[in-house]
Amino acid sequence: MFFDIGANLTHSDFKDDLSTVIDRAKEAGVLQMAVTGASLDGSKQAVALSEQFEALFATVGVHPHHAEEINEDTLETLKALAGQERVVAIGETGLDYFRDFTPRGQQRKAFEAQLALAAELGKPLFLHERDAADDFTAILTKYRDRLDSVVVHCFTGNAQTLSRYLDLDCHIGITGWICDERRGSHLHSLICDIPSNRLMIETDAPYLLPRTLKPKPKHRRCEPAHLVEICRFVAALLDKPAAQIAAETTQTAQAFFKL
Repeated sequence: MFFDIGANLTHSDFKDDLSTVIDRAKEAGVLQMAVTGASLDGSKQAVALSEQFEALFATVGVHPHHAEEINEDTLETLKALAGQERVVAIGETGLDYFRDFTPRGQQRKAFEAQLALAAELGKPLFLHERDAADDFTAILTKYRDRLDSVVVHCFTGNAQTLSRYLDLDCHIGITGWICDERRGSHLHSLICDIPSNRLMIETDAPYLLPRTLKPKPKHRRCEPAHLVEICRFVAALLDKPAAQIAAETTQTAQAFFKL
């Protein structure tokens, strides 16, 4: 059994065949998936999908790319959504200084507001960070003692950044980025530094199709069934059976999301 902790199943890439994608995931052994809420509308859609499909759960939050959405009304709506039975975390929230789609000051304000919301509700956090480790760590540190479990999803950072996140008692989400020989090879040694009870795996579908898939798919869309390949690759790096990594990461995810 596998648990995909982050799949963007509200993305338009899945609008025509979502049921088939979920069936394909189940056939591969991916029996539980968390649908990522990355905007107010996306969070509403994630909750709706989680109520439609038994295998799905939802996160609700506003990604730094949409930080301008955060205001008092938005936070009240997120709070109401977070009370739904199938919602397992607040997020995706955090900082992204790589694309800078919204001003950095606005990103930081939105991030803090959602950390405060998670602290108020006692919900786990699903976090995003890219090229913003210093500010991200400083803000998270201010709130960490008030927060429940925290995962830094799609980790792509260096050894120093990983150490800082582990020191903050964060879980680490690993995606198909690790399978990319062009930009993910630095993660091959770092994966060994992540304690087994803090490691989780995810596809971030439809993004980050594992480049190690054989045969290579005709399209570039990643989907939850591809989590099996990420697990296989991580297991090889850790010199452990894939079944063991599947069991450990699933158990960790279920405990993290209180399932």
